[in-house]
Amino acid sequence: MADVQGSYDGLFTAVPSALGALLDGGDVGGSVAVFVDGEPVVDVWGGFADAERTVPWQRDTIVNVWSVTKTMTALCALVLADRGELDLDAPVARYWPEFAAAGKEGVLVRHLLSHTAGLPDWEGPVAEIYDWPAATARLAARAPEWEPGSAAGYHSLTQGFLVGEVVRRITGRSPGEFFAHEIAGPLGADFRMGLPAEHDHRVALTVPPPSRDEDYTAGTAGGDGAGTATTATAIRLRDGNSVAWRRAQIPAASGFGNARSVALVQSVMACGGSVGGVRLLSRAGCERAWEEQFGGEDRILGMPISWGLGYGRFGGTYGWGGWGGSTVMIEPESRMVVAYVTNQMREPAADTRGMEIVMSAYDGLKGLRA
Repeated sequence: MADVQGSYDGLFTAVPSALGALLDGGDVGGSVAVFVDGEPVVDVWGGFADAERTVPWQRDTIVNVWSVTKTMTALCALVLADRGELDLDAPVARYWPEFAAAGKEGVLVRHLLSHTAGLPDWEGPVAEIYDWPAATARLAARAPEWEPGSAAGYHSLTQGFLVGEVVRRITGRSPGEFFAHEIAGPLGADFRMGLPAEHDHRVALTVPPPSRDEDYTAGTAGGDGAGTATTATAIRLRDGNSVAWRRAQIPAASGFGNARSVALVQSVMACGGSVGGVRLLSRAGCERAWEEQFGGEDRILGMPISWGLGYGRFGGTYGWGGWGGSTVMIEPESRMVVAYVTNQMREPAADTRGMEIVMSAYDGLKGLRA
């Protein structure tokens, strides 16, 4: 049996058991956290931080959570909107004048957050995503692929630059700096966009699925599903494991943290804007994030989806997952957040690990609310 470490409420024994089963089934390593009312009821980890299985996963091991990062970037925008510094119904060009080029005058801020802006594909060289001015200038010059707001297509890599540049234009700080000072810092959350070198020793590099190597790519560029073919630049696993990727701010896909930090930050959204005495936004500011912006077939993911403001909507729960399996689920009604992060990729079409972890948490929630 896998050695799962950490702590958990006795009602939630199904959660460490679920993580242990994944490790016994061949996964290299990972961590899981469940927060209720802003407090941890599960904080466990296990396995190894390296593909060779020589370095045990520790309490402070961190990993690239890929597109779970989008929920952190969305929170930055929601905080600014709640403060009255960002109008979600305003044209993006109000804050970023150059963005009005090529017929994008009508793109609204909410279109960026809901994947309806018509700029889903990154079509530049991989090296350019490490250069913020170059990346944002490329997107500002692009023409939309559809009438903004009329359709959705998952902005796998581009959403972070688009929302992040709006944050930067308003605050004068990069999205990673804003997140560090206004969100992670006040909460004491161990999550970063743009990872300093002193944290490299804690990073568990991502391991490809069995029979794959570091040239592995999946679905959409940045790889969150088995979507339709596009002209997007393919992002390889080796890109995500590079030092350049860790240092850069790629606010759609390069956040580094553990399950504890993901659950802590997103508990702000589950608990009406306040966690541990730290209020980041109002209850109304949280609730606006759940309002449906688009419902229907996503052009890139190739499946029906409901988009809120930066979060996928799944019945009464909200959240998103990342390439490789990392997942965050938020349920405001129960004030619960479930976060799972892992360094072990699986083929997306057959990866149900995040849902298995979420369902195991519901077993404990039933007992807690009884």
